[in-house]
Amino acid sequence: MGLGRHKFVLLLLVLSISVLLYLLLPSSKPEQEEPKAEVPRSDPQDNMNITIRTATLSGDWPTFYREAIPRSVLEGGPPERFTVLLLHGRSFTSKTWEDLGTLQILSEHGYRAVAVDLPGYGQSLQAQPMSSEKGRMDYMLHLIESLGTRQLVLISPSMSGLFTLPILLQNPNRLRGFVPIAPVGTKGFKPQQYKQIQVPTLIVYGTLDTNLGMQSLESLQLLPNHTLSPLKGAGHACYMDRPEEFHSALLMFLSKL
Repeated sequence: MGLGRHKFVLLLLVLSISVLLYLLLPSSKPEQEEPKAEVPRSDPQDNMNITIRTATLSGDWPTFYREAIPRSVLEGGPPERFTVLLLHGRSFTSKTWEDLGTLQILSEHGYRAVAVDLPGYGQSLQAQPMSSEKGRMDYMLHLIESLGTRQLVLISPSMSGLFTLPILLQNPNRLRGFVPIAPVGTKGFKPQQYKQIQVPTLIVYGTLDTNLGMQSLESLQLLPNHTLSPLKGAGHACYMDRPEEFHSALLMFLSKL
């Protein structure tokens, strides 16, 4: 009788241990057997090497801009070739150059590229639009200084011509190159002023832009060191109509500076 009870207790103990091990087995399974969830990229711009930031320049001008720095520089390689500053037209912002891929393309070719939301536009709405030429000139000079460069290449479509043409014609020493794209304000300066400027210039325009494109071309082609880049079948925002042709012409121009 005592022997039978002993066997019964032993059997009960074995069963208890078996049940306990069974309950513990799921937690001991390797992690790789558990289903994995797809983890999205935290920010697609990480892959594009674009930094977005807000800076307050002296003179109390809040400025929102996007900057693409060559990856070789971030990895301790050679410095960038030079800075390319991209402005925008009245209906656009700095994001236009990101969406078009221009910032990334310039970065991939070794240039530091900065696209700015001008005062009163995009994310710089808290700054009032500037109504005077002196105010726009001061803003641009402060912006160039804030970027830590004495010379840069300036890309200027449409409305931004009000900011860039005074720099070109009154402070040409601050520019390494100029890329006007049907800019506003060309008629505000005399033909002789254009003829005295030696800044290398790539004049980009759409062949269908019979308004500002043709009007600005009349003055800009007086610049002695200019190259024409007509984009066939493109309108006023020709760089958006023909982005591949625009990027190709821009890179060719930059490579010669």
